[in-house]
Amino acid sequence: MPTNASGGPGTGGGGRVEGDADARGPRDQAGTDACHGTTSAHKVERLMDVASGLRGLTLSMDGGVATVTLDRPKELNIFNESALKDLDRLLDAISAEDGVDVVVLLSSHPKLFTAGADINEMLGKDVMGAKRFAELGHRVARKLETLPQPVIAAVNGFVMGGGVEFICACDIRIASEDAVFAQPEIDIGIIPGWGGTQRLTRVVGIGKAKELIYTGKHIDAREALRIGLVNDVVPKEDLKRAALALGKQIASKSHETLVAAKRAINMTSETNLATGLQYEVQTWATLFETMDQKEGMRAFVEKRPPRFMDR
Repeated sequence: MPTNASGGPGTGGGGRVEGDADARGPRDQAGTDACHGTTSAHKVERLMDVASGLRGLTLSMDGGVATVTLDRPKELNIFNESALKDLDRLLDAISAEDGVDVVVLLSSHPKLFTAGADINEMLGKDVMGAKRFAELGHRVARKLETLPQPVIAAVNGFVMGGGVEFICACDIRIASEDAVFAQPEIDIGIIPGWGGTQRLTRVVGIGKAKELIYTGKHIDAREALRIGLVNDVVPKEDLKRAALALGKQIASKSHETLVAAKRAINMTSETNLATGLQYEVQTWATLFETMDQKEGMRAFVEKRPPRFMDR
């Protein structure tokens, strides 16, 4: 049965949770839950308890895919301290649920993903207040980056400042054709403060990152695709469908293997090559202790779809 907590777009009420509360078993090849570990009723209840107390966020479940929607359209989905703390709490709750295999992050606003950080709130901050605000934004971005689950950002319209910084912390980025991106902090006398100088550089390269940060200029979806800021560009009306389809495809894989793959790939930006390769060997070997490795290889030899158990 679908579950729902009060709150909705632009109301300023609690977050909303919708989804299938039935337990699942192993998944078939297409990612449809037949008998594979999914979010059970009590796990959905725990997530709902968290989301129902959060303003301007919607959480929905579709099998193992959790969709988090930025849902403060009247405020242009800007991030003030309260909004950052709410997203931080929700990410903690999702991280703790092994029945969530993939997270999709999107916006309910038809013309934008987010206008970025709340400049009105920042205006009155001193050095220490600004440092705390930056650290809070960094904490949220780091949680997006290090969630056990892969995170897909599905962005439309304007993606400004902190929004670009947050999607750079996601694993995969899909943009609608009307998407526009910018790191415009230079125009208000600051630099990106939620990881943009570091993650944007890793995503698009140092030269292009410097150009975007030094000028604050806007780029469209096709340019974002060309420079590697996004993985794909789709028609606006297909954005959510495309993100969910990709999410379900990824969620059909072994949860334990996905977690291991994300951790190993993330090490490329956090350590040297030799250490990363050593970690890959150890992780690869450790997966031979899992039931999913045995099932996956056995299914391949037997020429049938695997039935992963997330163990």
